[in-house]
Formats: sequence, C-alpha cells, structure tokens
Amino acid sequence: MARMSVLTRDEAQNRAQLLDVHRYTIELDLTTGDETFDSRTLIRFSARTDADTFVELKPAELRSVTLDGQPLDPDALDGNRLPLKNLAAGEHELRVDASMRYSRTGEGMHRFTDPTDGETYVYTQLFLDDVQRVFAAFDQPDLKAVFELTVTAPQHWTVLANGVTEHTGEGVWRAAPTPLISTYLVAVAAGPWHSVRTEHRGLPFGIHCRRSLAPYLDADADELLDITRACFDRYHEKFEEPYPFDSYDQAFVPEFNAGAMENPGLVTFRDEFVYRSAVTDTERQTRAMVIAHEMAHMWFGDLVTLAWWDDIWLNESFAEYMGYQTLTEATRFTDTWTDFGVTRKPWGYDADQRPSTHPVAPKDVADTASALLNFDGISYAKGASALRQLVAWLGEKDFLAGINTHFARHRFANATLADFIESLASATERDVHAWADAWLRTTGVDTLVPEPGNGDNVYWHLDIAHLGDPGIRRAPDPDKDRPGMKHAGTLVSAGSRRPHRIAIGVYDHDLHDAGRLVLRDRFEADLPADRNVAFSPGGARPALVVLNDGDLTYAKIRFDAESLDTLRARLSGLPDPLTRAVVWNALRDAVRDGDLPAGDFLDIARAHLPHETDLALVQGVLAFASVHVAGRYLTPDRRPAALATLTELCRDLIRRTEDGDHPGLRLIAVRHRIDTAAHPDTIAAWLADGTVPGGPELDPELRWRVLARLAVLGATDEAAIAAELARDPSATGQEGAARCRAALPDEDAKARAWDAMFGSDDLSNYLFTATAQGFWQPEQADLVRPYVSRYFKAAVAVAARRGPAIAEAAGRWAFPAHAVDAETLKLGEKCLRKADPIPALRRKLADQLDDLARALRVQQK
Repeated sequence: MARMSVLTRDEAQNRAQLLDVHRYTIELDLTTGDETFDSRTLIRFSARTDADTFVELKPAELRSVTLDGQPLDPDALDGNRLPLKNLAAGEHELRVDASMRYSRTGEGMHRFTDPTDGETYVYTQLFLDDVQRVFAAFDQPDLKAVFELTVTAPQHWTVLANGVTEHTGEGVWRAAPTPLISTYLVAVAAGPWHSVRTEHRGLPFGIHCRRSLAPYLDADADELLDITRACFDRYHEKFEEPYPFDSYDQAFVPEFNAGAMENPGLVTFRDEFVYRSAVTDTERQTRAMVIAHEMAHMWFGDLVTLAWWDDIWLNESFAEYMGYQTLTEATRFTDTWTDFGVTRKPWGYDADQRPSTHPVAPKDVADTASALLNFDGISYAKGASALRQLVAWLGEKDFLAGINTHFARHRFANATLADFIESLASATERDVHAWADAWLRTTGVDTLVPEPGNGDNVYWHLDIAHLGDPGIRRAPDPDKDRPGMKHAGTLVSAGSRRPHRIAIGVYDHDLHDAGRLVLRDRFEADLPADRNVAFSPGGARPALVVLNDGDLTYAKIRFDAESLDTLRARLSGLPDPLTRAVVWNALRDAVRDGDLPAGDFLDIARAHLPHETDLALVQGVLAFASVHVAGRYLTPDRRPAALATLTELCRDLIRRTEDGDHPGLRLIAVRHRIDTAAHPDTIAAWLADGTVPGGPELDPELRWRVLARLAVLGATDEAAIAAELARDPSATGQEGAARCRAALPDEDAKARAWDAMFGSDDLSNYLFTATAQGFWQPEQADLVRPYVSRYFKAAVAVAARRGPAIAEAAGRWAFPAHAVDAETLKLGEKCLRKADPIPALRRKLADQLDDLARALRVQQK
C-alpha cells in the first residue's frame, strides 16, 4: 500500500506563505462504472517566491499532470503527494487527469445503491482532508479559492452542488461558481433525488432524499421548511452579514458518518432524519437543532473559516450554541436546553475526564490526523457550554456585537482564536482574554460542592474542586452578612482555574403537596468573586439547594446530605425540567465517580421516572440506566435484578400513557421495555400481533428492535430474520438483519459476523456498525469470551486497511464494552503499547479502556 502522509501544521503554514490559490475548475464524470469515476482538475494559483511545494491527490490511477503546459511524471506521485519542484514566482496552471475510487465508508465520494429500488446515489464528504479522494487540491482550510464544477451523470440523475446547478444537456450539469471557500467545504450530491423546492427571501431552497424515502420526506416537508425559514430569519436578525451564498439545499443522504455537514449552499444530513417510523417530539427537536446548527455554520465556519484545525471549536462550539439558542427563540421547540443538558453535556463531561482530554482551544494540533481526534464532546458540548457561560457573563448584546465585528473583519477569509477574542474584546469592557485563558486553554471539570455550616446561623460554603482536588474550606463570615439574612452562603474558590456565573436554587417542601418542591429563591452568583450570598430573609433551612440551577455553567455539582435525601423522596416534584436535568446529571456523575451506588441510581429512577413529563429526561435517564448502570456499573450477577427494575419502570410508564395523550412518552417506554426484556414472551407476542396492546402498532423500527432482542435471548432464528428482511428490504432493513444475525447466540452466527467485520472489507460503514452492535451482548458473555482476546489485533488490522471511519466504528461499536474485567483492560493496554493502532483507533481504544477502568472501580466500590 502506498504511503499516505498527513499534513502537518508547519507544512500548511509554509504553503500558505508561499501560495495564493485563485480558482479550481473541476470536471467529474460519474458514468464510468461502479468502482471509479473520472476527475479532471485545473488549479490556477500563484507563488510568491521560487520554491518547491506539493499538491494532494489519492487516485486509483493518475493519468496525466501538466504544470504551465509542461508534462510532469505521474509516477512522481508519492502516496498522496504530487511534488511541484522548482516552482517559479508568479502565476501557474496545474492540470490533473485521474481516475478516483468510490467509497463505501462515507469518506470522499460515497456510492450507495438502494436495495429497495436499485437506484444509485453518490455524494461527497470531504472533511477533514478527504477532498484529495475526489480531486487534486492544496488541501488546507486557509487556501480558499473559487470553485467551478461540471458533473457528468446518468441521464435520469439530478446533480446538486454548493451553488445553483444547471443541466446543460447530455447528462452534464454545471454549478455556479462559489465565493471563496475552503477545499473541505466543496460538495456534490448526485442521483435520482426526490426534491421539494421552494423560495425564501428571493433564494431557492430545496430538500432532497432518495426516491424510496419520498413519502416520508413529503410528510415532513412543511415542518422541515418551516424550521429552515424560521432559523434563517432569526439568524438575519442576529447577524448583520446576510446569508453569503446563492441557494440553500438540504440533502438527506445514505450511510452518512456524521449527523450533518455544513457544506455552503448544500448541507448534507444522515437520511435517518427522514423518519420511516414513529419518533418522539424530542427526536424531531433534535433534527430541528441539527438544521439550526448547520445553518449557523454558513456564517461561522463557511463565511469565516478557521486557519488551522486547532480552532475547530470555533466552528463546532459556536454552531452548537447557536443551534440550541436559535431553535429556542425561533421555533415551537422552546425547551431545547433541557435536551442539551441531559444528552449533550454528559458527552462533554465524560470526554473531559479521560486521559485523552484536551482544551477546548488546544494550542498545538500538529497534523490532520491529530485534528480529526478533536471532534468530540469537548469541541461540541463543552465548547458550547463555555459559550453559553460567556453569554451569561458578557451579556448577549455585547456577545452578538463582537460576533458581528468578527464577521465584518474576516468575511470570506480565515480567522484564529486570537482574532475571535479581539473581536469580542472590542465590544466589551470585560477582560475577555482572561476569560478565554481560563475557559478555553484548560482541561478538566470543576466540581461545585455545598456544605452547610454549624451553629444557630446556618452558613453555606461552596467548594470548587478542580478534577477532584481537595478544596480549601473557609469559615463563614457573619460580619459580612446583610442584616436579617439568617441563611447565607460563603462562596469559596478552591483550586478552580475558571470563573463561574451560576444560579443557585433554594427549594422548600410544598406544604400542600407531599410530592412537590417549591422554589423559595433563585439568585445569581459569580464564583469565586462573590463571598457572601443570602438565601432569603429568615425562614427555615431549605430542603434542597441546587447549584448551577438553570445550567448556565459547565461544572459537576454535588448535594449536601439533606438535599440528597430530599431528592430521593421528591426529585420528580421539582417544578422546572431544566433543574431536573441538572439534578439527573449530578446523580449520573456521582455514579460514575463512585460517590453514589449504581443501585441507588436505579432506585431513584424507579421512584421518579414514572412521574416525569419531559421526554428528553425520560430517554436520557433510561438510556444511562440500561446501557451503563445495568450493563457495566453493576456486576453481572446483579444485571437480572436491574433489568427487572427497568422492566417494571417501563411498565409503569406504559400504564400511565394508556389514555393516548402521551404518545412520545409511550414510545420511549415501549422501546426500553423491549431492550430490557429478560424473557421473550411479552415482546414475542407483540411481534406476532404486530402491535403493543393499546398501541402503538409495530412499525419497521419497532419490529427490528423486537427481533434483535429476541435474537439476544435465543428466541428467534435465521428464518425469522430472513422473513422480516423480505418484509422490509430497505437499507434500514438490511442493517436490522445484520444486527439480528450478529446477535444470535450461536457459534456459527458469531463466526460469520466476526468474519464479516474483520475478515473482509465488504461491509459498508453502516453495515459494519450494525453487525458490531449485534455482536457483543452481556447475556452472551460466555459465548463471546474467546473473541475478546482476538478483538484488539483484529481492530488494529481493519483500521489500518480501511481508514479512520471504520477505525471509529471498530473502536466505538465493536469494542467488547460488556467485558468489565481486569483481563480486558490488560489486553487493551498492551495493544496501545505495542500494536501501533492508527490515531483514530488509538484514541477510541484509549477512551474505551478508561471507561472500562472506571466501570471496574465503580463495581469494586
């Protein structure tokens, strides 16, 4: 295999100092066969001095290269680098003619044939350095250029691109030239798309999907377009710079590796967002948030782009924050921060407590392989949390003023963290530079810990412990309390490197309802600056004190003993779902840290989740309880009892929703009732009847879910899986069948699944993931035990052969997460020391092993 070099930061900086890239003229021919397509590229650029440089390309065959009309030797291609030697100062034209490979892993030009109708679709995913899989390029974000694309496709296809496309006849499509954009943002999506088109503010808007999904897209078209228009209008109220491109298309594409990609003018989404089966309103909210997130990128990421990948947080954190905030302001989804708190922030907290943690804005990302590892919960969830804290501290008016200054200064150009901070600083008297150093250049999670004092006057201390460092406790200072304030808190910084603006919620028992809590007071505090904060004039000691009420900062919180007792009895009686999200997150963190027994978490969930009304909270708590608590944090001998508890919990939720007024809550309960079934009888009857008694009917998603659980329990077989696949031969059905077959408790089934994942390279990224999801099951620990020791060598090999996308899937989904024991940990650590996995796999394995070690500690404690 030819050596493929990653681009280093130093190389990129040197090339940016040498070159100005003006224009790419690209011709793609998608009619040359199923394996390859033709790519012809003309790059017009200039060199500032005489020098050597290179252009990147990963061809199946490099047919010819000319520089300023003079042929270059195609055999000079070294891996993915074509040297350009003795380049003279001045203007140049480079022409490259190559044959390129289609991808089955979602990288480069991905090709997919729909099993439902046999139609084929292709689309590009060129992030982070995959443009060279499609055409020759100086592949780095700060060499922006104009792109002109011409695409030849089969006659019945439609071609979409960054700009408006025109069919000129004979299957040839021409896209309008782009403004200056980075190479990784170029986009093409071609196939017999089903399209819904409209116009808004004089711009063409479109949504697109493959034909077999047409009825489902049509059913949601009004909702999708209404959200798109509402976000578009709200961004124009926030941003002084108008939308900078000539159209706005959203294409839902198959086998997409991410949630979506912010290609200017042509956003691509995973087509699971075109719902074939029933979904909850929270899932619709998630889809809407992704729409809002990607649209925010049109300004922050596409108009103004990072100079190098160390500033990827500027793209993702900003879009994450703006997506949630704008959705709250502009659509019917007004409770998005609760969903963020219970689903996204834990992603950040978990990532930030592993050895692989990094600052939101790392100072040195050495190369593109390293950069790819930073697309994690820190760059998204922690960064968005930091921006939300910044807005709380700075004020939204000054924040938006700084953002608009940033757009004006760097439109269609590149900018760094320093540029961003300077733009914010121009709009405020506050020390934004110090804030950035504290929040963006540090790692780890602060923990806020309240401790009641002693004596007639109940004073409260607040410790801020950084990464578990012991706090410095100081005595309360009665002399500084305001007169009449019987309950006060001294807020103490203990080792924190970050300031926090938080709200503190003080709650009492509702004297009229034994299950409820009432808010006595909620006030803001700046930590560590504020030393004395009064809870309220007079009154008894509160039943519950919630730090970070409202979830404005990024920190773990703990409860005093009396508050924890209150939560055990009355958690569901808290009036605000966002407060309940903060509490559930705190309990989750306490379990992971070994401070709250995992069984206690299940008991609290059993007591309070049946009364919960917020869908995001129900889903988030059930997912953590079933996957992590029952699956990893409790020892295997306690798993059956845990599943029984969760089954009873789900039954309560199902009984509560029999009136039909809570379809989303019922759907969540039915899903988890299926997933936690320890015996097949009930769910097998549902599958035979095609419905849950009282609803819902089993749609394709639920049918495959039931069949997968029956496979785990040994209550179905290959014949039943084949019959279900005949009933649903779609791409989703193919994935469901792969998942079920891998889950069968049979030696031959396991051997076939293992060989499909690791013995050949035939599986697409989605089919690999589905097979991996079915393979490891806690109920089958004895059956799959021989494969645990084989996993590490097999994963290293497949990652080396197939690249980062499959490495990610192998490390995330194919890892034996159920095998929480010292031997698995030992094998994994040996692999990291000696097997030299590629960076994408190394990072996933390191994270998985840290989680495994944590689970071991929790079990032992």
